Amino acid sequence: MTLRRILFACAVMLVLPVPAVAELPVGAKAPIFTTRAALAGKEAGFSLQAALAKGPVVLYFYPKAFTQGCTLEANAFAENMAKFHAAGASVIGMSNDDIATLKRFSQEECRDAFAVGVASPALIRAYDVVRMVDGKATENASRTSYVIAQDGRIAMVHSDADYRHHVHLTLQAVRALQD
Repeated sequence: MTLRRILFACAVMLVLPVPAVAELPVGAKAPIFTTRAALAGKEAGFSLQAALAKGPVVLYFYPKAFTQGCTLEANAFAENMAKFHAAGASVIGMSNDDIATLKRFSQEECRDAFAVGVASPALIRAYDVVRMVDGKATENASRTSYVIAQDGRIAMVHSDADYRHHVHLTLQAVRALQD
């Protein structure tokens, strides 16, 4: 390979997009946390450990409440909550929005069906879902969904900016835990 081709290949690699996240792998122990959350417009606490005592948990991170994709994703989770409950799972959405915003979002877009919690920068880092824009870390989480089995291990992970497959794939993973 000539020097010119090597330099060209290096230049191309510099402009190619790099993965935004390197989410936690299947089988890893999920970081346990507590946080402020909102359900049906009211503030409440959320404890992953307490939720896992009842069954598997769908923990989904989204970038920002009231944006188009995040609103549609919340609507889709809300529409499918009976299926998640039938499979024994609970769902919580996480973003770095403030609690006042999450209270409104829980009512208007989550349709009072599931909780949304405050994802601190430390929690976003712990779950390895830091959203990258133009190669720089933002304060927001990437759109990443985890299914956490009752033993606290990651059973499934899906990271994709397109919200459309998160509900279907997490529900499928929760049902697989029942088998």
